[in-house]
Parts: sequence; structure tokens; C-alpha cells
Amino acid sequence: MVDTMTKADIIDGKAFAQDLRARVAEVAADFEAMAGRKAGLAVVLVGEDPASQVYVRNKGKQTVACGMESFEHKLPADTNEADLLALVERLNADPAVDGILVQLPLPSHMNEQKVIATIDPDKDVDGFHVVNVGRLATGLPGFVPCTPLGCVMLLKDKLGSLSGLDAVVIGRSNIVGKPMAQLLIAESCTVTVAHSRTKDLPAVVRRADIVVAAVGRPEMVKGDWLKPGATVIDVGINRVPAAEEGKTKLVGDVDFASAAEVAGAITPVPGGVGPMTIAVLLRNTVVAAHRNAGIALEEGAL
Repeated sequence: MVDTMTKADIIDGKAFAQDLRARVAEVAADFEAMAGRKAGLAVVLVGEDPASQVYVRNKGKQTVACGMESFEHKLPADTNEADLLALVERLNADPAVDGILVQLPLPSHMNEQKVIATIDPDKDVDGFHVVNVGRLATGLPGFVPCTPLGCVMLLKDKLGSLSGLDAVVIGRSNIVGKPMAQLLIAESCTVTVAHSRTKDLPAVVRRADIVVAAVGRPEMVKGDWLKPGATVIDVGINRVPAAEEGKTKLVGDVDFASAAEVAGAITPVPGGVGPMTIAVLLRNTVVAAHRNAGIALEEGAL
């Protein structure tokens, strides 16, 4: 008997992110015409972490490409916390700055929560401030962490309405897992937050129409964990040894090969969720600009 099962549809996050950036650029141009200035994003990098440097450089390039101002502040690793907090306060007060992002992780002598708490919640385009966390939990308008918001955009683009679907989020971090669950609740999903201590995790995952894997363990979620036809969003980015000696490759938290045989749709790694993060950051920045300037943003524009 011939196996007629087709592999999962690949959710192309790179293409969606490109489209989102194009829409952000249009909105940013309209904002500049109305406000007489460009929307502005300030990014603060402390130290010389190589991955953070690449990420900050990409953010700067894409901000400018979308027609917005990019303000980069690079501080040495031995900067004291008081000086960093003073910089954040200056950015809070700067009318040219609509969004503030302090690149994490910070050096060990700095209190990350204290630094995040110093950012004006209305300029907190990362969505990490406790005020924005509370706004999300209570259904008030605020800023949502970029990665989970990007995941919801990909899900709605693929599935349309998410209402009534059973969703399992694997991972409970403040950056992805918890806000992801809140966003899915807001879409009227029935949501389970699973984690490393969940009993019989495969059985929990197997009942889900939507699986969001954000646990940080390479290829942990196997194909036989999935309900046939489920939509799988793989947030994981893990560097592991490649077949060729001395080489490495990127893999997600989902075993793509086996999952693609069972799922209805799945994000690849790389090229799935990753490209969405900066695109959503740019979206949040232009939304912040409109709010800060008191200019209404056309519904559905972003």
C-alpha cells in the first residue's frame, strides 16, 4: 500500500516578516508626514557579547530600512549600573525616541529587572516591563514581547480564527512561554502551559491543535508526540554539532523530520519564528510612535 500522507505545510516566517516590514515602512512614512519627524528606536548594548552585537547591528539596519531613526548606545562591559539607569532616563525624556530596548543579557553586576523597570512602559517596545505584563494579562492595550506576538501572527495567518482550539505551550519563561499563553487565551484558545516537570508531556502535547515549543532543548518534541494535523510553532534556536566534524548547525526544540510527517503545518529552524522577532520590534516601535504623538493608527494597518 502506498503511503499517501503528505508532509506538513512549511510556515515561512521569513516571507511573512518581509511583508510585515514592508507594511511597517508604509506606516512609518505616513507617520513622518503627519508628525514632521521619523519614529525612533533606541537600542542600548552593554559589553561585547558577539551574538548581541550581531543582533543589535541587524536591528539598526532594519530600523533604518523601514524609514525610522536608529539611536545606538554602546557601553563598555564595566559601565556601572547607575550610569546605565541615567541613560535610560534620558531616553525616556527624549521626544525623538519612541521605543527603548536594552539588549539582554546584561553584565552580571547589573540588575536586569531594575533596568527594565526604569524604562517608560510606553516606550518599552520589548514588552518586558511589569506594567506591560499586567496590561497583557488584563486585556489592556500595551506592548507584548516580540517573539510570542510574532508566533500569534503566524498562527492567525495560517489558521484564521484560533477560537476554540486546544493549545499547548511548552516552556514558561517570561519572554516567551507566559506571554504566549496570555495571547492564546486572548484568542479564545484553551491553553495548557507545560514544562520540564509536566507528567507525561507527550500525552499532554498529543491533544493539542496548536503546539508552541519554547523549552530550549534541541529536538525534544518528536513526531509521535503530535496530534495528526496539528500546527507546530518552534521557537527554539539551538546550536548542535553537525554531521561534518567541527561544524555546527541550528535546530529547534522540535524534531523537524519526524514532526513534519505528522503535523499539518510547522515552522522551520532557521527561517520560521526567528525573522519575526525584529519585524515585530519594528512594528511595536511605529505603534509606540503613534501613541506617543497622539496620532491614531489606522485599524488593521499592522
